[in-house]
Amino acid sequence: MKLASALVLSALIALTAFASVSAQDGGERSSESEPQAVPTKENPVVRVGGDLTAEAVWDESKQLWKAGTSKIDTPLPVGYPPPTPPGAIDLKLYPTVRRAEYGKSRNGDGFFPLFNHIKRRDIAMTSPVEMDYPSEGPAVMSFLYRKAEQGPTGSDPEDARIRIRDTEQVMVISLGGRGSYDESRIQKDAETLRQWLEEHPQWEATGETRALLYNGPSILWGRKWLEVQIPVRERQSEVQEQSS
Repeated sequence: MKLASALVLSALIALTAFASVSAQDGGERSSESEPQAVPTKENPVVRVGGDLTAEAVWDESKQLWKAGTSKIDTPLPVGYPPPTPPGAIDLKLYPTVRRAEYGKSRNGDGFFPLFNHIKRRDIAMTSPVEMDYPSEGPAVMSFLYRKAEQGPTGSDPEDARIRIRDTEQVMVISLGGRGSYDESRIQKDAETLRQWLEEHPQWEATGETRALLYNGPSILWGRKWLEVQIPVRERQSEVQEQSS
C-alpha cells in the first residue's frame, strides 16, 4: 500500500514538472513578436497602434468618408488609401501622385496661388492638401491632381513659384487626428510617431514630417480631420531575416 502511494505521488510530481516546462515553453513562444505586417498595393493600410477599433467609413450614398464627427467630402486622388481615423496609427503605402507644390508656404499663404493654378487648368479640388515640413526652411504646400493626365509636370508658366511633379511611392507611419492644423500640434503628433518608431526598431524613418489636411475653412476646427506622417521602411536586417 505504501509502495502504491509512493508510485502515485511520484507520477503526480513528474506530471506537474512536465506541465510547468510545457507552459514555460508555450509562454516563450507566445511572447515572441510576430513579424509586423507590411502594407502592399492590394492591402495598403495596416493598423499597428493607437485606437485599434477606430474606423473610417465610406458612405456610398453621400460619397464621403466619415469618422465620428469628422468627414471628408472632397475626392481623394485615384489610388490613394483610405484616411486613417482620428486616434489610430497605421502603416500605409501611398502610390505615386502628381501634385502642384508651393515651396515657401508660411501661414498657409500657398493656398490661393495653388487654387488659382488648378483653376487655370480646370482641375477640381481634391483632398487632402499635403504639407511637408523640412528640418530647415519653410513648409511645402501641395495640391494633388486626381489623375496624372490632368496636366503636365514642370513649372507653371503663369506662376514660377509653383512646380508640378510626380512623387515616388512611399510607405509611412501615420497618426490620424481631429482638430487644429497648427504646426505646433502637427509636430506634437510627429513626436508620438517617433516614440512608436523607438518602440518598434524593425522600422526606421526615411524622411521628415508631413501632414495630410482633409478639410477646408468651412469645417469647424473641432471637426477637422488630418493625418500626421513620417516616411519609413523596414530595417534591412529585418528584411533579410524574414527572407531567409
